[in-house]
Amino acid sequence: MNGHKVSEQTTTGINHRKMLIWTFLASECLFFGSFITTFLLYRNASVVGPYPHEILDIPVTSVSTFVLLTSSLAMVLALAAVKRGDRIGARIWILATAFMGATFLGFQVFEFYEFVQHGLTPRTNVFGATFFTLTGFHGAHVTVGVIWLVSLWVLSMKKNGIPIERSLDVELAGLYWHFVDIVWIVIFTVVYLLTALPPLTNGG
Repeated sequence: MNGHKVSEQTTTGINHRKMLIWTFLASECLFFGSFITTFLLYRNASVVGPYPHEILDIPVTSVSTFVLLTSSLAMVLALAAVKRGDRIGARIWILATAFMGATFLGFQVFEFYEFVQHGLTPRTNVFGATFFTLTGFHGAHVTVGVIWLVSLWVLSMKKNGIPIERSLDVELAGLYWHFVDIVWIVIFTVVYLLTALPPLTNGG
């Protein structure tokens, strides 16, 4: 092989692993789409409080959103570092991405705790049930992403780091991570920015 990696030949012209991750993310779009649609349908259906506009904290969530979106930039820099053979840069940016993802999860745990203290749980009302289900599943996806990134960081800490020919490993993690970020943009817009507004009608 003369030390060169043979390119994978596929009928689609796309690497099988990349095709698999794109297929998985397409199914995840349907998954989150169903949850978001359900949330929109029932967001004003609660007959008892606390209601969304009474409990959602836009400023705090805006900070956590900024952290998560910034992590996407770090992910791009991590992949770029791997592709140019910059082992130190790859380690730094992969770890930075994982750290920002973990920070976002910390914000989410804090938010859940605050909501429970104010009487909102999945059993309180329809809003509580749909909110915790939607954001909880997203948090689970972020957790998987953080674990994935940490495993890549551990790999990068080995003597040879992540070689250029294995940059696809980082690229696949990046695709997943960017997807998680995009989903959060939709959730933040729908759940926080729109739902936090008081209903236009309250039966009066």
